[in-house]
Amino acid sequence: MIDLYTAATPNGHKISIALEELALPYSVHVLDFANQDQKQPWFLAINPNGRIPAIVDRDEDDFAVFESGAILIYLAEKTGRLMPADAKGRSRVLQWLMFQMGGIGPMMGQANVFFRYFPEKIQPAIDRYQGETKRLFRVLDGHLREHEYLAGDYSIADIANWAWVRTHRWSGVDLDGLPHLKRWRDQIRARPAVQRGLEIPPSKVDLADDADNDEKARQFAEDARKMVEMGQSRNAGA
Repeated sequence: MIDLYTAATPNGHKISIALEELALPYSVHVLDFANQDQKQPWFLAINPNGRIPAIVDRDEDDFAVFESGAILIYLAEKTGRLMPADAKGRSRVLQWLMFQMGGIGPMMGQANVFFRYFPEKIQPAIDRYQGETKRLFRVLDGHLREHEYLAGDYSIADIANWAWVRTHRWSGVDLDGLPHLKRWRDQIRARPAVQRGLEIPPSKVDLADDADNDEKARQFAEDARKMVEMGQSRNAGA
């Protein structure tokens, strides 16, 4: 049994989707960011970085794993699925996984902060992170022109990148002129396990929707903005 500590974010959805694809039994523990659950001592014992997601493998002497990419690798290697066993195939998957971990995730995350959450509109920062996100999308689109999936068969590399790419509208970035990326996005979205994984846990707002005029989306962004301001205040007093 896997204990999954998560929230309705792209990084959280990576793991719930993988668990559904792998048909592994797991229990869900949803962390409340507003209550700072992720900073409580009991959770820091699982993930010293105080971030979701994290897992505890109860079948392996309560072995804890944090960082979403590391969790995906652990689950793939535990089951022998979603990643090839041969060195070259494994390397291809890990290359595209690292592409997400070092590029897509950080750039889209910063685009979200400055476009949606930051109390001031700093246009150069917004332009910077949205522009870099679009550049990375073009890299994906170019690769997917000749490949159905990112690294041979469907793998953890697709899950990791897709969980972020699907939220492009929330980052203020469109997919215009990227037909191969759109095809891949829609193809993965149609997988039953992916659809189940996106509901764990249910989100207050679907970040894949263009929800600028939706009241729930505005409230979600406002709550996130308060958390950003709270973090700034804490850092200033540190």
